[in-house]
Amino acid sequence: MVIVDVPLGARAYPIHIRAGLMADAGVLLAPLAGRGRIAVITDETVAALHLPALAAALTAAGMTFESIVLPPGEATKNWQSLELVVERLLTLGVERGDAVVALGGGVIGDLTGFAASILRRGCRFVQIPTTLLSQVDSSVGGKTAINAAAGKNLVGAFHQPVAVLIDPQVLATLPVRELRAGYAEVVKYGLLGDPAFFDWCEANGPAILAGDAEAQGMAIAASCRAKTAIVVADERETNDVRALLNLGHTFGHAFEAEAGFSDRLLHGEAVAIGMMAAHDLSAALGLCPAADAARLRAHLTAMGFALDPAAFGIGASPAQLIHHMRQDKKMRAGSLPFILMRGIGRAFVAHDVPLARVEAFLQGWL
Repeated sequence: MVIVDVPLGARAYPIHIRAGLMADAGVLLAPLAGRGRIAVITDETVAALHLPALAAALTAAGMTFESIVLPPGEATKNWQSLELVVERLLTLGVERGDAVVALGGGVIGDLTGFAASILRRGCRFVQIPTTLLSQVDSSVGGKTAINAAAGKNLVGAFHQPVAVLIDPQVLATLPVRELRAGYAEVVKYGLLGDPAFFDWCEANGPAILAGDAEAQGMAIAASCRAKTAIVVADERETNDVRALLNLGHTFGHAFEAEAGFSDRLLHGEAVAIGMMAAHDLSAALGLCPAADAARLRAHLTAMGFALDPAAFGIGASPAQLIHHMRQDKKMRAGSLPFILMRGIGRAFVAHDVPLARVEAFLQGWL
């Protein structure tokens, strides 16, 4: 067992990482379950694959549970699903001392966390992430949200889980496309501030996609430690430290919006395109060596990422993408910060890049 502690005072919690952990989830959840009851929120795909194993673990630990099963996909992260989940939890009589469990990827984790944050003015919840992307990123840090018509993650709250349980073995059920999408968030940590980890990713990325258990475990643990350090330094994104985690996301969310927040473009795929755009923009502004941008492009291409939005049927104009960016939750007084690069492992927050300059860049980049 690898345990990564997230030291946030009264909101501190552990991240448990171990192959086969799902079979012992009941033992870990029992102290968090209050009256010995668990409400599990998942989606249809994950329920078929992993809910029976979790149910067996809960039963073995003497707990009872109820499950709420939602449709899979980004489109589920909406007002209607939030209302359904909250009303169902109230019908079940879930109290603050009970535990609400998110069993699934980023969509389920974000939706469940937000529902827990507003239910009875704040209930406990546990993340059991089942995708690589959620294991290395969205399950850690307490950001919860749903999408709105105006854009992605615009309605939400900071609400930390009380525990994160990660079983890398569940990744064996992921389609390679989903695994690759999650890898975008892994390599991001090397780009942000750890060039040695980017070197490691270049050498071990193919093994991660090939299902190598050791490589996957190392990637998950390293990513969780990196994100934990950032979250602890800036839990609510007030001093530009946590904002670094948005590398690739400002561009990526615009592409996702253009795709209608559908599975036509997965979040990790959008982030990969966005990270490439951020590096190329940095090079165009004279901030980042062109060789570093080329190195990233070579690695992402070697990992099988399509870096042209047109490959996903996205033909938005630069003006339309800028329109989406103006809806970004990070907008302040009409200005949008961008995460740019001075080189591999040297990300920074730029507050002085005019959107007109970004639009001009996109004219030649798309």
